[in-house]
Amino acid sequence: MFLNKLIENNPQLAEFAFKAHQRGEILPDTYLLDYDTIMENGKGMLEEAHKRGIKLYFMLKQIGRNPLIAQGLQDLGFDGCVAVDYREALLMADHRIRLGNVGHLEQVPKAALKKILAAKPELMTVYSREKIREINAMAAELNIIQPLLIRITDADSELYSGQIAGFDSGELKEILKLVEELPHICFGGLTVFPAILYNGKNVRLEPTVNMKAMERARAIANDLGYHDYNINLPSATCQASIPLIESLGGKSGEPGHGLTGTTPLHKDSEQPEKVGYVYVSEVSHHFRDKTYCYGGGHYRRSHLENALVGTELKTAVKSHISAPNDDSIDYHFELDGTYPISDTVIACFRTQIFTTRSQVAVVKGLHGSKPEIAGIYDSLGRPVKVNWQ
Repeated sequence: MFLNKLIENNPQLAEFAFKAHQRGEILPDTYLLDYDTIMENGKGMLEEAHKRGIKLYFMLKQIGRNPLIAQGLQDLGFDGCVAVDYREALLMADHRIRLGNVGHLEQVPKAALKKILAAKPELMTVYSREKIREINAMAAELNIIQPLLIRITDADSELYSGQIAGFDSGELKEILKLVEELPHICFGGLTVFPAILYNGKNVRLEPTVNMKAMERARAIANDLGYHDYNINLPSATCQASIPLIESLGGKSGEPGHGLTGTTPLHKDSEQPEKVGYVYVSEVSHHFRDKTYCYGGGHYRRSHLENALVGTELKTAVKSHISAPNDDSIDYHFELDGTYPISDTVIACFRTQIFTTRSQVAVVKGLHGSKPEIAGIYDSLGRPVKVNWQ
């Protein structure tokens, strides 16, 4: 999906991927992250956001919850991380990364509430009354007041399967009354998901139908006297979407794939963000007239299309690459044609690394004179010991 863009705007990453694999520094089924490019992409977004008074919380599940990248983005001045699930919140807390918005796609379970609340998240997303009461009770134990982000989902909202949740805007008055009655929580804002998506026909980012629910909820909150609160508008956040967030009345965005220049908008148009990761594999074997490389990094919405095969970028051959069916384990990817055993295979597609079994290597200094791998991690952000050399 992004291979052409990678070669066009970050060939140094593709070239280093061949070198690192051929030297045995990384194994097949490794995502290679370009630290410098991700930081540059982040700087550009922050500059645009600061001009418009928009907060940015970085999201890293898509690149494996990587703590090295998280620390770099925090040092740049992001307002914290997005931990859409509780395991990411726990990991980021362990690494002393500021928690910006916690729990948008998975509320924090009761057993993890104390540790996560003690890390003082700026906002905690909720979509059940019971969870609101649990948060208040634990916040009372810790003697803190936790701001809550209320997720709104109306009958005309459109959600992804597996992410079904939210309060109807018609319930908001009652929910805000409950929040006011509980002394250790407060109203921090409203959110919907997704709020913004890419329209491929028009090649632009547009508000989704879910903004109708947001407008109803905002009207209710404003009528009740609330005015200074966060309007969180996630999905597809990048420099191009920040003016749209502002025009929709948003107060915060959540860049994820924007940080690596891998949103659908980046595939179809020229954007300031450059591609910041590449997938690295290795030719394993042949079967009949096909070549098979090691798998492990497949994401079913990847739009995997092409790969480069060889030992160096300048002589690599482009091949069509296919993942197995979704009902099979991705032990291998299939390449058209026959290529030498142990050659490097690189591809660049949309991913959610935390759902894979891949390793993640971070290269620093790639655009200077001495690029080096600064760390290797598993797909969930835990350091990996190099035990193959």
